[in-house]
Order: sequence, then C-alpha cells, then structure tokens
Amino acid sequence: MPGPGAYWFGKEEMEAVIEVMKSGYLFRYGSENDPKFLHKVSTLEKEFARYCNVKFALATSSGTSSLLASVLALGLKPGDEIIVPAYTFVASYSSVIFAGIVPVLAEIDESLTLDPDDIERRITSRTKAIMPVHMLGNPCDMDKIMAIAKKHNLLVLEDACQAAGASYNGEKAGSIGNIGAFSLNIFKTINSGDGGLVITNDKALYETAFSVHDQGHKPMRFGVEVGTRNVLGLNFRMNELTAAVGLVQLSKIDRIVDTLRQKRKKLKSIISKAGGFKFRTLNDPNGDCATICTVIFDAKEQAAKVSKALGSKTVDQSGWHVYANMEHILNHLKSVGQPHTKGSYPKTDDILSRAMNISVGVVDGGLGAGWGININSSDAEIEAAAKQFIDACK
Repeated sequence: MPGPGAYWFGKEEMEAVIEVMKSGYLFRYGSENDPKFLHKVSTLEKEFARYCNVKFALATSSGTSSLLASVLALGLKPGDEIIVPAYTFVASYSSVIFAGIVPVLAEIDESLTLDPDDIERRITSRTKAIMPVHMLGNPCDMDKIMAIAKKHNLLVLEDACQAAGASYNGEKAGSIGNIGAFSLNIFKTINSGDGGLVITNDKALYETAFSVHDQGHKPMRFGVEVGTRNVLGLNFRMNELTAAVGLVQLSKIDRIVDTLRQKRKKLKSIISKAGGFKFRTLNDPNGDCATICTVIFDAKEQAAKVSKALGSKTVDQSGWHVYANMEHILNHLKSVGQPHTKGSYPKTDDILSRAMNISVGVVDGGLGAGWGININSSDAEIEAAAKQFIDACK
C-alpha cells in the first residue's frame, strides 16, 4: 500500500539505479577527478532546491532525520518547547524528543492541520518554535502561523514530510518558515523507499543541518576534516542509489500532483451528492497534493458506520498519527509534566472521530486511508468507488 510515486516506478528508476551500480560509487562522496562518480546526491539537492525556489537543500536518510537535523540546526536547547499539532505522524514528536525538546501539543481545525487559533494559548516563556505539519499533503494556514511566529519571535520548522509538491499562495511547502523537512518514504508523494530532504534560505541553518547529518563536517567536504569541526553530528547521509531514484521521481512530481488533483476532483464531484458530510478545509484549494480525500461527517456515528461498511476506519482509529494512539509518546510527556490522555484535545478528538480518509494517491491503512482509489484508477474505477461510498452513506 504505497504512495503515488511508487505506482509510477518504471524503467527510468531501474536504469538510474543500474547506472550508479555500474559506476562503482554508492557513497555520496567520491573522487572529483573520476568521471564515473555521478554526484547523484548533490544533484538531487540542487534540483530540489531549484524546485522549491530556495537557496539550499540537504539530502538525508529519512524524513525523521530531516526533522531532527532541522531542530538542531535551529539551535533549540533541551527544555525548550515547540508547538506541534495533536494530529501528525509520530516522528514529529519523536524527533523533537530525541533532541531534548518538549513537544507542546495543540488542536487541529477542519483542515486536519494545526489550528492557528489554538497556538497562542499554548505559548509559554519556554516556547521557542512552532512546527506546522502539512498533514496529508494539505498546507497549513501559513499566513496566520507566520504572523503569530513574528509576533512572539518564534522560529518555524515546517514538517512537509507528507507534502512534497504542495504549495501555499504560490510558495512551495517547506519554503515559508525558517526551515522545512521532507520525507521520501514509500508512502509519500514521491519516494525512493526511504530518504529525506531539508530546505532553507538561511546559509547558517543549512551549514549546521549539514554538519548534524554528517558527523560535524562542513557542506560538500572532500575527505575527512580534522581540527575544523565545531558541531557534534551523527550519520544521516543519503547514498547515491537512493538519490538516483529520488531524482527520477522528482522529475515526475508535477505530473503526479496534477493527475491526483484531476482524479480527486472527479471523485469529489460524484460523492458530494451523498450529503451528511463536508470535505476538509483546504487552506489553499489550488495548492494541496490531493493525495487524500478527507470527508468530515456531521455525526461520528455516521462516520463509523460508513467507514466500517467500506472496510476502513475513522481517522481517530488510525495508527501512529493520532496523539491518543501513541502510548510511548504519552508516557514520555508524562515524565516532562504534560500528562495527556485521550480527551486532552477535544476539538481534535471530535474532528477525527467524524473524519474518514479516502485514498487518492496514498493508499495507507495506517492513515485510515486503506480504501478508495489510486493514481492509476480509471474513470470507471473512480465511478465504482464513488457509488460504493454513496451506497454506504444511505
């Protein structure tokens, strides 16, 4: 059950991998004097930066490592707080926790992203940053969030792991805040199995993130630097094979998003006749990835009935994307003075109990989106799925 990019794996990805294997260079670094060294990782970084219209991009081993490198690049210190939505993938929390930062949860709204109206009441003297998560490919209300950040002098780390290809008012997701993190996991818009990217327009943030991801080394090093490192780093490097696939997928990203938007538009136009629900709010109707079609029913009983009839589940019953389903995170939060249980975020609980995710491009039971269509679905298949949904609503 992959994301849309995986449905479009073809000979181009295969040939790119074979090319790297034949070169003999699988590591992101190689001899600059050897024409066989293909520079796939650095090329992916340059191409993704160009695509997002930013100055710098860094390729990493995963979306989680992109988030952790970004948190550390921002200079957040143990005990600092960052505001994070109560509906997001577990990595939004775990990456912060591993850096010693305290995630402070906030409500979502009917876009299923961070509710700007709930942010300010979560701010304390320890708050240093906000992490808007562009959940399910739908950009947050970044105008309001950036205004709050400016008012309170807070940093903004955009978790765009599920939103490669999305934009907000003409700006690519991830490029609006101080730094943005992406995932190339199998379930994402484009993917290379795993992998990630970090983007920013701030040279200092880029250089620090790079050092974090490569044992403290400066960007684009040659060999091992001795005596010049001043950042404590880890190993989150991407390899040439991963980048080769990522480059091919990046070349397809606009076609993927355009195709998803067309298919979701057709699906929505048919199922809208059923009634008893509304579609989730799109903060930029022309900017989201269209990987998911989320419907929010008037009553949670109807949501449960329809989702069960289709062999799916309501969003609140989905996996590690709902705060109340993350027992290990909740246990940690208790230890830092934030005892949370199901019911701690009533607005989020209510919305998710009435919501159902219908797959359009991301087919993922863990998101509660195991039923629906996919990027290759024909018009007839879309119409059949729509009829099935309408019948379940009756």
